[in-house]
Amino acid sequence: MKELALKYGCNPNQKPSRIYMDQGELPIEVLNGRPGYINFLDALNGWQLVRELKAATGLAAATSFKHVSPAGAAVGLPLSDTLRKIYFVDDVTEPLTPIASAYARARGADRMSSYGDFIALSDTCDKATALLIKREVSDGVIAPGFTDEALAILREKRKGTYNVIRIDPDYRPAPIEHKQVYGITFEQGRNEVDLTGDDLFENIPTRNKTFTEEAKRDLRIALITLKYTQSNSVCYVKDGQAIGIGAGQQSRIHCTRLAGNKADIWWLRQHPKVMNLPWVEKIRRADRDNTIDLYISDDYMDVLADGEWQKYFTEKPEVLTREEKKEWIALNRGVALGSDAFFPFGDNIERAHRSGVAYVAQAGGSVRDDHVIATCDKYDIAMAFTGIRLFHH
Repeated sequence: MKELALKYGCNPNQKPSRIYMDQGELPIEVLNGRPGYINFLDALNGWQLVRELKAATGLAAATSFKHVSPAGAAVGLPLSDTLRKIYFVDDVTEPLTPIASAYARARGADRMSSYGDFIALSDTCDKATALLIKREVSDGVIAPGFTDEALAILREKRKGTYNVIRIDPDYRPAPIEHKQVYGITFEQGRNEVDLTGDDLFENIPTRNKTFTEEAKRDLRIALITLKYTQSNSVCYVKDGQAIGIGAGQQSRIHCTRLAGNKADIWWLRQHPKVMNLPWVEKIRRADRDNTIDLYISDDYMDVLADGEWQKYFTEKPEVLTREEKKEWIALNRGVALGSDAFFPFGDNIERAHRSGVAYVAQAGGSVRDDHVIATCDKYDIAMAFTGIRLFHH
């Protein structure tokens, strides 16, 4: 198949719409549903991301994409009891395979942003992964293969309309890529930069020059995730998964703050008060996500006011105070931070430090590099200058 007609483009008024190949056949097969223009943008960007994560780490990888940027990305490390609970998979009886664990992590880190996502999996989608996908609000999934059990489960989702795409894992695109804007064709070499080697950590200008193997893994995950995130972008990673992604901000510090706030929310969801919220029976996952988000925010009275809390809880929870939140966030440690370009000022490091960042990988090359280095030294943060910019548009 050389081309596939789509219902419409980014918006319903943008017709006609299609995807096609100038040479050869499309490397994808739609096994179910009718994916749209944005679905395919998310699917193909997400596939590239997980393919590179698998190559860089040797682990199964998954990503949750929304509007051409990842909401989450992770590799398939086992989940702790705490993560199983905050990701709402503690009631799953099917053993979680590596690819299922990767998806649970990718989806769970920022569940609000992942609502209605398009999923990409590095490995064959199995029954355990399909069961996790089935229970979430999602637009579709792309993977190199699907077991018969998994495909049967996914074909029942969304009244039979769920989008399932199989991609040829051996497909390699041409080295030159094109896009059109306002009738003008842009051409560039594909971004094939290698983010797997230890040469990423050769230039360490900070006093602390120690990167653990886990830190190197997490920084690779951050950088590969940023390679497919709309710029400006930064990514916080801990224990093999992105915990805060800031995408498409014009100011780098705003990006660092946005991603840092997401990382803080991920950590706050593990606070004992949040873990022990007395939920009413059969509350929907989306309602639980929204309620938790409000409960840990400054707008907590939206769900704790009389007449409101009864909708979500069997008894009125205690407020999670600002002091308690600050003390809990201070316990987060060992976070890795990647940036798709240099940090222009040390304020980015100041903000990152407040979210537990201990390791940084960024391009370097700012006229204020000395200030950024000094701020890292102030907090004993190890920072590598990669010399690699990862803008993505």
